[in-house]
Amino acid sequence: MRRDPAVLMVVDVQKAVDSPVWGRRGQPGMEAAIARLLAHWRARGWPVIHVRHDSVEPDSPYRPERPTNAFKDEVLPLPGETVVPKSTNSAFIGTDLDARLKAMGARRLVVTGFQLENCVEATVRMAGNLGYEVIVPPEAGASVDRTDRNGRRWSAEDVHALTLAILDREYARIVPLEALLAEEV
Repeated sequence: MRRDPAVLMVVDVQKAVDSPVWGRRGQPGMEAAIARLLAHWRARGWPVIHVRHDSVEPDSPYRPERPTNAFKDEVLPLPGETVVPKSTNSAFIGTDLDARLKAMGARRLVVTGFQLENCVEATVRMAGNLGYEVIVPPEAGASVDRTDRNGRRWSAEDVHALTLAILDREYARIVPLEALLAEEV
């Protein structure tokens, strides 16, 4: 990487992502892309933070007492890796994430996870507003089909593309997975 290594953040990649409650999900390669990034970061001893959503909503598959709250096998935290629990959409609200990042001297974040248009986006926006340089690899996030207020159905692929377009330059740089793995950022 061109400067200090970025902190790799994996947001809400728990077994809950496979719940039918979300409807059709796009980006089926998200877990494999994140696993590649994790292997790359770990091989270099770079910092990794896992964000775990502990929902307070009664019917959420992210409820702490449900088996779907567990991290997906492909992205399990290793001993010693930081896990930040959260109960809102942004990983910065009601958590010590910002304090942890500042204590690490972190200035750059690579943010991945589920749902790009919800918790990942909220985290990325806040990180950008807090002054972090944020990178989002499009292959390492996933979106779901959405229906707008007019009843129009938007595919997960369209939701994903639009979310990336909205985040690009204002809150983050969108950098392809292969460029991150080649350390071209």
